[in-house]
Amino acid sequence: MDNATEYVKAVKKTIKTGRIFYVCRDLERATAGLDSLIKNYKIITNSSPLSRELQDKYPQIKVISEKEQLDTLGLLNHPLTQKLISKKDFVLVFKNTPQIESFCHIRGWKLINPPAVSASTVEEKISQVKFLGNLKKYLPNTKIILGKDLQWQGKKFILQFNRAHTGSGTFLIRSKKQLSEITKKFPNREMRISDYIDGPFFTNNNCVWGDKILIGNINFQITGLPPFTDNPFATVGNDWSYPGKTLNKTQIAQYKKIARAVGKKMTNLKWRGLFGIDTVLDKKTGKIYLIEINARQPAGTTFESQLQKMIGDNRGLSVFEAHIGALLKIKNKKYRLSKITSGAQIIQRITNKIINLPIPQKNKDFNFIKYDNTKIGADLLRIQCLHGIMKSEKKLNEFGKKILKHIS
Repeated sequence: MDNATEYVKAVKKTIKTGRIFYVCRDLERATAGLDSLIKNYKIITNSSPLSRELQDKYPQIKVISEKEQLDTLGLLNHPLTQKLISKKDFVLVFKNTPQIESFCHIRGWKLINPPAVSASTVEEKISQVKFLGNLKKYLPNTKIILGKDLQWQGKKFILQFNRAHTGSGTFLIRSKKQLSEITKKFPNREMRISDYIDGPFFTNNNCVWGDKILIGNINFQITGLPPFTDNPFATVGNDWSYPGKTLNKTQIAQYKKIARAVGKKMTNLKWRGLFGIDTVLDKKTGKIYLIEINARQPAGTTFESQLQKMIGDNRGLSVFEAHIGALLKIKNKKYRLSKITSGAQIIQRITNKIINLPIPQKNKDFNFIKYDNTKIGADLLRIQCLHGIMKSEKKLNEFGKKILKHIS
């Protein structure tokens, strides 16, 4: 029996007569399951350009239309959701919270996400350092300090608040004046400070499945690239072909060693399912440093899973299929992840100059996903393709330039 057949059989045996409901504000997070091996898979989400486009093709998508977009808890509490989900079913959300856990417990629903407290422990910038313990050696020189005790040492460094998302709580401190403005405003707030490492960022999606750590495909994390964002620390995309042209065998082995060590550490928290790590390559020394851990389904999961189905080897599962297998506590004897070496996606965020874009015309080279967001920094348009798009860490290649030309 091959991996795919065995996986389908195992999922079916686990959920029996139940179904898996992915309840999420943003449909894109859940679409990896639509063409996967997972059976009895349903999605409950908000009305959006993407959900309106896909709901006719995929009847398993249930769309809730309200005046404003509902968050996950709002979707769970909606009458349609409560009508659809039964106690035999399994509930999955993008990011778990204590409120979501409590709500599902009261309703008698089987929420399969790892505990919210575990995710917070790993993800939040302050507790993350303590969680790492002896793995702190993989970080750049890092310490936790109160704002009032922080002094300018004459060289630039990274400052992070405890909670941040897509770079919003991360600052490159370049001057005494800049530092003073922050510390005066937050004298009693704990801050995480780290040496600044000059180099490109790499990330990947990994899965804790029982006692095994499945290491996913490494991609270049496109960060702070104008005109896609105004924020120099905002992640705007992923390129799966760039690492193969940039990282040598030693660096790839070093990266995988860090990912595996973090995964092993997460098993101490009884973690299950996906997690991501973000790293930076020091241009001077060639050393890989760990900079972040994402204790959840990382944003690149959906497209990586789709790439694995389209251009990956057919001997492994997609990262999303592995995520579901781990969350359902299916025994992992020999499952592995499908390998890919190409493909990219980039996100046009709402900036001070770009506040709206029409959906570009259909194109054989690119897939476009439009969002209904309005806040500065939020996703506006996601562009996906089967090719690499980066020439260097801050420059698009010729194919990447076609994207700019097409959306403009």
